[in-house]
Amino acid sequence: MAGAAVAATASAVMIGVTLPDSASGDEGKGGGPQSSAAEQGQAARQFPGVVESAPVQVKSGTGRDPLTDTELKRARSLALGHAFQSSGKDVTGGRGPEQLSTDLAELTPDEAGAADPPRRADVTFYDYSDDTYVTKTVDLGSGKVEHTDTQRGVQPPPDRDEAREAARLLIADKLGQGLKNDFKDATGKALTSPDQLLVTGFVYRTGVDGPGPAATRDCGKHRCVRLFTRIAGGPWIDTRQLVIDLSARSVARLGS
Repeated sequence: MAGAAVAATASAVMIGVTLPDSASGDEGKGGGPQSSAAEQGQAARQFPGVVESAPVQVKSGTGRDPLTDTELKRARSLALGHAFQSSGKDVTGGRGPEQLSTDLAELTPDEAGAADPPRRADVTFYDYSDDTYVTKTVDLGSGKVEHTDTQRGVQPPPDRDEAREAARLLIADKLGQGLKNDFKDATGKALTSPDQLLVTGFVYRTGVDGPGPAATRDCGKHRCVRLFTRIAGGPWIDTRQLVIDLSARSVARLGS
């Protein structure tokens, strides 16, 4: 396998555990470094009686404000319900479907000009129990699920957990030996966990992305992904010829 860099697609999802200092996330939202606890304590001693209040957590937004943390949690809870939570399966086979996204729902034309339009959320899931893509629209005010749309053969971009699980399956499979060999050559260490990698996942569908071998014939109906794989802080390892079927929990190779 080659270690050359490859470009990630727009549908990419990245996971990782170690980043260089320049990209470690230790910077504030404004781009500057955050002050340490010691520095904040020193500032408090220098200016006694001056205390900056913690930002107030808004429970509910208004109008077209982005969904708050409270609304995101409420939307998920409403969309799941007891029945869906019990019957659905996530990417690891755990209880409950794999949640992919939660977005503020669009308003109807007659609601668009209202002074206080309703707050709704579209919550999307992939249910591995029956390979369905499910969208539930919930009214955050009334607490009702207003609409449920269930589709088969629809494959949105994989989320962080799905990319991670695909990497775990690849590492455990015999077709992942080349990846493990390249990792050992580059680092001198054995590759045993996706935590040692930066992984970008994107959907693979037989017939759309190529004819594929017999082992990938269900991709599209099944949830299948390919990976861009990089050693954290190091080179890329080319794994694009390998397809991980998350529904069947198997790995196949494209081409010869």
